[in-house]
Amino acid sequence: MKINHNISAVVSNKHLLRTEDNLKASMERLSSGLKVNHAKDNPSGFAISNKMQSQINGLDRASQNSLDGTSVMEIADGALGEVHEMLQRMRELAVQAANDTNTIEDKRAIQVEIDQIKSEVTRISETTEFNTKSLLNGSLNTQVYPNREADYVERIQVSDNVEVGKYSFKIEKPATPASVTDGAGARADMLVGSLPDPNDSVNKYGHNGILKINGVSCVLTTAMTNAEAYEEIRKTAEIAGASLEKKGSTDYYITSQLYGSGATLEIVTTGLEGANNDFLGLGEDDHRTDEDGHYVRIGIGRDPKVTIDTAEPSAFKDHPNATVTYSGNDSGSIVTITDTNDFKISFLLKDGGEVSDKVTLDVTDKGPMDLQIGANENQILSVKIPPTDAKSLYIDDLNVVEVGGADRAITSLDSAIARVSEIRSKIGAYSNRLEYARTSLDATAENVTGALSRIKDTDMAKEMTEYTKDNVLAQAGTSALSQANELPQMALQLLQ
Repeated sequence: MKINHNISAVVSNKHLLRTEDNLKASMERLSSGLKVNHAKDNPSGFAISNKMQSQINGLDRASQNSLDGTSVMEIADGALGEVHEMLQRMRELAVQAANDTNTIEDKRAIQVEIDQIKSEVTRISETTEFNTKSLLNGSLNTQVYPNREADYVERIQVSDNVEVGKYSFKIEKPATPASVTDGAGARADMLVGSLPDPNDSVNKYGHNGILKINGVSCVLTTAMTNAEAYEEIRKTAEIAGASLEKKGSTDYYITSQLYGSGATLEIVTTGLEGANNDFLGLGEDDHRTDEDGHYVRIGIGRDPKVTIDTAEPSAFKDHPNATVTYSGNDSGSIVTITDTNDFKISFLLKDGGEVSDKVTLDVTDKGPMDLQIGANENQILSVKIPPTDAKSLYIDDLNVVEVGGADRAITSLDSAIARVSEIRSKIGAYSNRLEYARTSLDATAENVTGALSRIKDTDMAKEMTEYTKDNVLAQAGTSALSQANELPQMALQLLQ
């Protein structure tokens, strides 16, 4: 019998301590509900569960981001809905103005309302916001920067399929509006139209005359002063969709007595209608006979000529078959460059633009609103909303008072309505995608949470079984240790 080393007690204590450790771990799992409370519990499971928890938190936040994005789309679409209504109203007014039962005064009254609606369209574009971020002023669209020399290139718009890069082209010829010039020594009665009796040679001097500009008559009388005659022609030109430029040393030289003044009067259309459109007046380009059988002259406008650069480093190298088209606008000429796969770049070449050796448009990735709709890096939805102000919709120059202005307004408003419809369709597509994304995120978060639970959560039934077992073992171990500690006392019986 040995008393210095009580092996039975040592063995009993060892097992009791192990049971107590297991009992402590079971109590921790039962109280926390987690099977993995420390890295030592399951090192690989601990690492995996932490990554899963990060994913779950990210997915939940991304789902909320999708809801915020949906709110942005709803605000933008609501504002554009009002813009749609206003465009429809303007079109209705343009159709009204196109009816010749209206007097000039009636058309001017219609123009007042159109001008107010145009201002409101621009105001909505500039002030529609979400969390102080403007939505419709173009700040959320792809930002394009022309080189500094091309300050006459504006209203640049690109489709979503235009890649980031620098697109270069050359303006071979600027656009010019149709114009007519009376030339030094010409008489007012020799401008567009005729005098009451064009065959009466005395009408060349000192008689009343009728000047016609695009079919709008201007009556000139010998009683008018030079200033009065000029103002009458200016008003007529305004209605006819033209402008006047006085050239020469004489302030006023538009009377029925105009000849040999040494000055010229140029009548210019306010729009760049292109080579297929003309302008009635006295000029050197062409001539024909008007409906009254009188000899008149016409001026012819000219489209610009733009040549794209397909050589390196221009990004047009990837679009060698891109085509260039032109359309007229009162502020300049709209140039559109298109290619397959919805590649489109358009801009306004303003009146009087100088020919440049090269124009470069730097298409960047700046501007779009990136909605984080995923738990990881770069899982984003880039939202692009083009500007919707009057200029961007090309309705800023609508004038139903001009001859043919109502018809041009109808055409422009049809294009603007189609443009806003296109933008709203894109916004609707964004909204649907965000809804799908949110549903997918919620489903993924649910499934990942289930996977995390299987790794980390305690099986309460199983753990209670272990706890009960360890609890019984702890009690048994305590009893065994107590009995083992009593064994050395038996050595006292040998000493008696």
